Amino acid sequence: MRLHLLNQKGLTLIEVMMVVIILGVLVALVVPQFAGRTQQARRAAAQADVNANIAMALELYYLDNGAYPTSEQGLSALTRKPDTPPTPLSWQGPYLKGKASLKDPWAQPYVYGSPGEHNPDSYDLFSTGPDLQKGGGDDLINWDSGHAGTP
Repeated sequence: MRLHLLNQKGLTLIEVMMVVIILGVLVALVVPQFAGRTQQARRAAAQADVNANIAMALELYYLDNGAYPTSEQGLSALTRKPDTPPTPLSWQGPYLKGKASLKDPWAQPYVYGSPGEHNPDSYDLFSTGPDLQKGGGDDLINWDSGHAGTP
C-alpha cells in the first residue's frame, strides 16, 4: 500500500473539483462580509468629513476671516482664496489639502450652504449618502434633525 501512494503524481479530477467547490463556498461566505464593511467605512468617512475634517477647516476659515464662506463661494474657498464678494481679507489657506476632500466617498460633492437653513448662525454641510439623493434618509448631516439621517 505504501508503494502505491508514493507512485501517485497528480490529483484526480474529483479532488480538483472538491478543492474548487470548497473555495467557492468560502468565497460565498466571506465576500458579503466585506461588502457590508465597505459601505460602513464610506459612511464613517463621510461622517468624519462632515463633523470633523471639513468642519475644522471651516472653523479655521471663520477664525481668520470673521465669517464662513458664502454659499456662492462654497467649499472651494477652503482650498483657494475666493474672488467672489465678500472677498476675505485675511485668508490664510489653503485650509484643506487637495480637491478630493471636497467630495464624499461616493464621489459626489458635499452640499454646503451659509447661512444654513438648519444652522442659520453658521452653515449646513451634508453628504447625500449612498443613494445620492437629498433627503433620501441616508444623508450624513451636520445638524440635529430629531430623527437620523433626514435633512
